[in-house]
This record gives sequence, C-alpha cells and structure tokens, in this order.
Amino acid sequence: MPNEPGMWLRQQREARGWPRPEMARQLIRAGRARGDRSIPGLDSMCHNIYRWERGADGLSERYKLHYCHVLGIPPAQFGADQPAGRPAAAHPPGTLAAATGPGLPVASSITRSTPGLGLADPRLLLPAAVAYRGEHEPDVGDSMVQQEVLMAAHDGSDHAQGAERRDIGESTLEQLHADVARLSAESMTGEPFSLFQEMRRVRDRIYWLLDQRLWPRDQADLYLLAGCLCDLMAVAAAGLGYPQAAEELIRSGWAYATVIDHRPLKAHLRLQHASVLYWYEQPRQARDLAEDGLRYLARGPNAAHLHLKYARAAARTGDADDARRALAAAIDAREREHTDDVLAFGGEFSLSLATQHYFAGSALADIDGAEQEAEQEIEHAAGLYAAGPQPGEQHWFGGWALAGIDLAAIRLRAGALDALSAALDPVLALPPAQRITALTARLALVRAELAAPIFRGAAPARELDERIEEFGRATITAGLHGLAGGPG
Repeated sequence: MPNEPGMWLRQQREARGWPRPEMARQLIRAGRARGDRSIPGLDSMCHNIYRWERGADGLSERYKLHYCHVLGIPPAQFGADQPAGRPAAAHPPGTLAAATGPGLPVASSITRSTPGLGLADPRLLLPAAVAYRGEHEPDVGDSMVQQEVLMAAHDGSDHAQGAERRDIGESTLEQLHADVARLSAESMTGEPFSLFQEMRRVRDRIYWLLDQRLWPRDQADLYLLAGCLCDLMAVAAAGLGYPQAAEELIRSGWAYATVIDHRPLKAHLRLQHASVLYWYEQPRQARDLAEDGLRYLARGPNAAHLHLKYARAAARTGDADDARRALAAAIDAREREHTDDVLAFGGEFSLSLATQHYFAGSALADIDGAEQEAEQEIEHAAGLYAAGPQPGEQHWFGGWALAGIDLAAIRLRAGALDALSAALDPVLALPPAQRITALTARLALVRAELAAPIFRGAAPARELDERIEEFGRATITAGLHGLAGGPG
C-alpha cells in the first residue's frame, strides 16, 4: 500500500491511461451528476489534481466520493492498495455496486441485463443507505443523513476557504491612499500633463487590483480611490483643453461613487462637472449641477465650494439676487465644521480661504454695479495668496493667477491702465506647462477690455495686448497640438 494518498491517486489515474485533463473531466462530470454546484472548471480542477497527487492538499469528503464514482470503487476501498497495473473494477452504466458491509450479501455486481432476476430478487433489495442523490452507492456504515450533513459541512469549509482569501494587504491600501493624497496636493502646483500621466498609472494599478480576490471593504476602498483619481484626472484634462474627456472621467467617477453610495465624493464630482461647464460657457447647466451637488453635502469647505460654483454661474446668467444668496450660503457652509474621507485628502479636494474669496469676487464681477465689492474681495484673496497657505491648506497656482487677471479686468473697466502691470506680470511669467485653458480664456476678457475706444492708440495697452497674445502662443495646450488627438 502506498504511504502517500497522492501516490495512490496518481497510480489510479495512470493505470487507466488518463492524463490530468481527462481525470479532471471525469471528476467534473461525476460532480455535476451528483448535483455538486460548486465544482470548479477544467483548469482549476487540473490544478487541484496536481496538488492532490503531490500531497500538497488533502481531499475533502465530497471529492473522495467523486473519485470513488469515477474509479468505480466503494468508499471503503478509497486509498486501498490495488494490484500493480490493475485498477479497481469499474462498474458499467446501469450496474449496481453491491455493499460489502457487515450483514450484507457479498456480490460483485448485478446488472439489469442479468437473466432470471425479477424485481423481487433479494439480490436487488439493497438498503436505502446505498442511494445518494439519486444514485446507488455502497454503504460504508454511515447513514444517508450523516453523509449529507458531512458533505454540506465540507462544502461550507471549501467555500469559506475561498471567501477568506485576500489578494491585497494593508500596506498596499495605505500606499494607494498616500498616492491619491500626494497627487491631489501636487495638482495645486504641478504641471497638468505630467500629473495626468502619473494619475493614470496609479488608477491602472487600482483597476488591476479590483480584478483580484478582495474583501468587500477593500473593494469599496478601491472604488473610492478610483473615483477620486477620475476626479483629479478630469481637472487636469479640462486644464489641458479636453472638456469632453473631463466630463467622461467625471461620469466614470460618478459610477464608482454610486456603487459605494459615497455622498462626499458625489458632491465633489458635481462641483468639478459644474466647473468644466462654467469655463466652457454653459453657465445654466453649471448652476444646475452645483445645486444638485448640494443634495449630498451641506457643510464644510466643499459645500461652500458648491455654493460658489452656483453663485458664479447665476451671476453669469444675470441672476444677481440668486448669486448673492449663494455667496452668503457659502460663508455659512464654511463656518459649519465638517470632515469626511474625501476632504481628508486635501489639495484639490479642499477649498482654501484665499480661493473662496477669489471665487466670491469673480461672481460679484459679473453683477452690474458690484465692481467695487468684487475688487475688494479679489484684493483680499490676493493678499491671502501672497501670505501663503494657512495650516491644512494648499494654494492652487491657477487661483492666484486668475485673481490677478480678474483684478486687471476690473481696473480696466475703471480706466486704470497704469495699474495693470502689478496684477498681470506674475501671470504672464507662468511657465508654459502651467498655462491652462482657464487662464487663456480669462485673458481673452482682458484683451476685449483693452480694445475699448478709451485705450485705442495707447502704447501701454498695445504692449500688454502683445504680451497676452505671446502668452497664448506658448500655452501647454498649444504644445499638445502636435500630439495625436490634441485639443482644437
């Protein structure tokens, strides 16, 4: 008798001339015939056979029964030594294997075709315990109930073994959280295109992990991270001049947020979508999206951000009263303490006080008669930007640049041409990799003001117009025109 069950299994298979795939097919067929719904596919079964024959894993009771069925032996003979080169006799279809337990007649097999046997022949009166799941099998002393209970227990163990498998560790999750926080912070000061590529690399790693065996809480965590990365990538795509791609990324993030029902992420995706539409001259849709985002978040910096998106869009459509109500609501929302795991990433996922004042001034600049209020808000924002971020804040390079542009536009409307250099010089000195679409779009408003009759023929106005035109020729989006699918 072989010392190892694995050696016995291999001998039985090789004695029949079966390669592993054929043995696997036989076991799968036997399992399905017995009603085993958890039987694996061919590749997995081949791998199981390989491990069983090496002795790496022990067989559960249900697989022992499947082997007995395939080999045509009673369970009592499983693992028993057979004469070399002679497998246990297999019973042909329609054959009943006689039990060999105590008190039962000894018989090799009784076929339906045996002449002279009637239905009342005592050799056919086998005990009920030999029937298992509709098949006649040998009785090894256990009752049918006991076999059913044991098989159910073993099935539960097999399934639980798969359920507790986890193809991700805590260190990997911590690293991915750190990556998202880092990319969110770098979005405030970095170059959009290189950041977009890094964001995509991290997102692709998350996609690969989502195809592995995960616990439910791990999957929810990865969906949150994937949604946040789609949010960040949308910001970069819009800045690079790809609004349609930005919207598609936002919709992808929305799908992940919906799967895990993450309200703060939904709110932030709404404000990013509103921002894209605002910059691409769709203020009414931007206002509606900002309003919808407030259904998911009512307090904290990101709720204030949504109110400001609403205010800017309302002001752009000429609804001054609605815009002012939203500005007041933004102040109230910021003063109400709030924390969530999206806000905790910081960077792009939080609104600095300086940027809040700039957005308020930008909204007021579009309201007739509110130019002085707008200038005060934007000057206050410029002072906060110059002082540097407060604890827990990060300043977006586009925020102070846009504040300078809007301040220049307000001063131009008042005829103050001499005051433009201080506001625009830092903006026009930005490197091409940071000259995002929002800046060039806002500078177009300044050029429109410079074309007013009051400045016609003025050398400073002409010089500034030329500098703005040169700025536009060297933007990052201009550099991407040579790439496949480049903007414009």
